[in-house]
Amino acid sequence: MGVVFVEAINFNALFFNHEIPFCKVYGIESKDKLEKLLVTNRISFFVECQEKKPWHRLLGNATSEFTIRINEADSVLASNLLEGIECVKLGAV
Repeated sequence: MGVVFVEAINFNALFFNHEIPFCKVYGIESKDKLEKLLVTNRISFFVECQEKKPWHRLLGNATSEFTIRINEADSVLASNLLEGIECVKLGAV
């Protein structure tokens, strides 16, 4: 039988598993559009749904709010892709 050597994978600690809150999106249609844009450009993301405040529900404010989280390494590319999209607030997280 041969000897098997296992070598640890060296990850750059700055960008591996370094998820950041990237932007806020308002409305389901806008979220779907943004998801499609990120997937098309191979940017991994996580969508976090913000729970509505009780007074928003009482007043009938139906706008959904989502926080999009991405890896810090993709933040520059994602920022360039989202320039000019009105329903997205960058840096407002």
